[in-house]
Amino acid sequence: QVQLVESGGGLVQAGGSLRLSCAASGSVFSINAMGWYRQAPGKQRELVAIITSITRSNRTNYADSAKGRFTLSRDNAKNTVYLQMNSLKPEDTAMYYCYVVASRPYWGQGTQVTVSS
Repeated sequence: QVQLVESGGGLVQAGGSLRLSCAASGSVFSINAMGWYRQAPGKQRELVAIITSITRSNRTNYADSAKGRFTLSRDNAKNTVYLQMNSLKPEDTAMYYCYVVASRPYWGQGTQVTVSS
């Protein structure tokens, strides 16, 4: 089992920044991917960014909407993944969910990000 604790959401004006954190505990040795999805009202949940670890090398993938503005990083010692979000836009408003793949996928409880215009 993997437990996830998210933090860092909030209300910010357009152009501002936020950093989301997701700390994993439990069976962290089996984690091979960590990242973030988001879901806006009335829309499907979509990938924002994810780090996958394959044969000891990490690969980070970003949604087109996140490229150039968001940065995903991972602190292996803390089993934590961070999503630094800069130049936020109102369309980034959504519930953001931490996503981890270990023996199976795990989801965080979600943290709200609201960007005002």
